Amino acid sequence: MDKIRFKQAQSLLLKAGKSQGTALKFKTAQEGTINSDRYADIINKIIETEEFIYSSRPTHHLLQEDAEQFCNSLIDIRNKIDDMLVEFEVLERENVEEKVEKLSQEFIILTTKGNFKKILTRWGVEPQRIVVAGVPLDVDDMRILNPKIPESALEPIKKKINHVKNDVNRKIRDLDTENILVVVEKDKSGEVLGKRAEDLYGARVIKKDSLKDTDILEFKRALEN
Repeated sequence: MDKIRFKQAQSLLLKAGKSQGTALKFKTAQEGTINSDRYADIINKIIETEEFIYSSRPTHHLLQEDAEQFCNSLIDIRNKIDDMLVEFEVLERENVEEKVEKLSQEFIILTTKGNFKKILTRWGVEPQRIVVAGVPLDVDDMRILNPKIPESALEPIKKKINHVKNDVNRKIRDLDTENILVVVEKDKSGEVLGKRAEDLYGARVIKKDSLKDTDILEFKRALEN
């Protein structure tokens, strides 16, 4: 059964490459090396989307949540295929850093650690657009992160919180944007910062398992969504 499904996935990939409806202009392939790990990931992703075919029988109609998951998977597959085509110069490689810089122009970006700021800067985000919040945005959130924290330790934390908020407000004024983007990892501090920023600023939140292991292309796509 697995072999049959693998063959089906390969067939889908071949058809996708021959699609006549795409607006992209493909060039003649040049010699290159297949990224076998990426190819295997594409195959596995296609096999995963098959589950929607089986689970939606007999109508194949998808409700909103399933439709979003299905389409997000297809977008991920398409992006990975494009990455492979770039390796063989069938598609042109864009200057991703320039694209990230342009896309991030509309945001002030909040993150939790100084080394995350270095990663974002390396990806093309202007440093002045980044605020490192080493503390949460509300003193009550500090109690969530550390339920045993003594009251005496909260006073200096309140000052740091005010400093972060003042920094955000100054950048809102100076950079002429009210769009706040939180870029964090899926840990407790990231979850708490993201939720509070949503409440205070209507922020958009991007959460990753590991920013260090996140590809710049993943970040660009997250900015585009």
